[in-house]
Amino acid sequence: MIFSLASRILTTVDPRCLTKVAWNFGYKGARSVMLFKKRLKEGVVFPPFLYLSILNSCNLRCQGCWVDVEAPRNMIPLDELNRLVNDAREHGNSFFGVLGGEPFMHPELFDFLAQHPDCYFQIFTNGQLITEKAAKRLRQLGNATPLVSIEGTGSVSDIRRGNKDVLGRTLRGLRNCLDEKLLTGVATSLCQTNIGDLLTTKWLKQLIDWGVHYTWYHTYRPVGPKISAELALTPEQITQVRKFVVEQRAQMPIAIVDAYYDHKGQALCPMATGISHHVSPRGSVEPCPIIQFAVENVRDERGIYNTLTQSSFLKDFREVAAKHTRGCIVLERPDLVKALAAKHGAQDTTIRQTAVAELDSMVPRTSQHRPDEEIPEKHWMYRLAKKYFFNDFGVYDGKS
Repeated sequence: MIFSLASRILTTVDPRCLTKVAWNFGYKGARSVMLFKKRLKEGVVFPPFLYLSILNSCNLRCQGCWVDVEAPRNMIPLDELNRLVNDAREHGNSFFGVLGGEPFMHPELFDFLAQHPDCYFQIFTNGQLITEKAAKRLRQLGNATPLVSIEGTGSVSDIRRGNKDVLGRTLRGLRNCLDEKLLTGVATSLCQTNIGDLLTTKWLKQLIDWGVHYTWYHTYRPVGPKISAELALTPEQITQVRKFVVEQRAQMPIAIVDAYYDHKGQALCPMATGISHHVSPRGSVEPCPIIQFAVENVRDERGIYNTLTQSSFLKDFREVAAKHTRGCIVLERPDLVKALAAKHGAQDTTIRQTAVAELDSMVPRTSQHRPDEEIPEKHWMYRLAKKYFFNDFGVYDGKS
């Protein structure tokens, strides 16, 4: 498996892009995790990976979306993005997730990428705005990987994403990326309407046939103004997803990403471990994308390093989350999220200003934490990578 995957990547990705991912993401990303672990011993938490929602606008209207896509455009302008990344880079960071809305609607996206050739960016996108010209520009830059979201078959995609010919237009963008020899991924938010089609070896083989290099399975999280709770997976299906991912990692020549388990199969929350936090389109510094409350903003003069390391709000959030669950505090304990926001006087960072009411309407449900059903990694590569670079970093010791 590993040799077939390596061969596919080496023969289908542009050498410039390969060099950037190996150095900016591979070597420097590992170094940033080592610096993170060193800081933890000193009681300082600064995430090695930051996720930036650079604007709220989007051309689709997906079920369960928590972003204010229908509101007037809010975005982080180029000068603020540069200042944020430069500050984080001075403290060892080199990898950034770029989210929206739809990031390719940001008028300064390519200028932003171009000004940070020594960093690496993963762009979460529906792919529909990745024209041949846009894909060619990404290849020239070499420092970004598009992660294209596919949410089901043609009919399912149209319903899930609120438009027509969604899958067809997304696949055109995906093809443009692959034709330009970009390291390209496909993401899926697994829910009741697509799990039967996309959590299958047939789907993975289709991705491989297309030339896709990695895939990322999320589980649908019923949050936001239109929760669509009927789409949420059952506890048994959540375990099914974990089992499938572990088994296929050991068999299929495609990288399969997850962000919610360690090498032993124990659940974790990237926010609670401190390995990542989120900046919203309005500059709000949030625990994670679905926790839309904040005390701090990147527009203050402290810089992102000082803001994150000095935030009592984020510190309290990490500690409370780790104390009560290895899973998702939003899904399992929305009452605690509300209490923490009230305790710190955190602002509702949504444009719609209904975040508290949305928490009140939520019914607590199972997340990735399934005690006594842990499924350890089977493949040595994933097992070692997680053991040393993506684990719980001890935040759950003696906890649930």
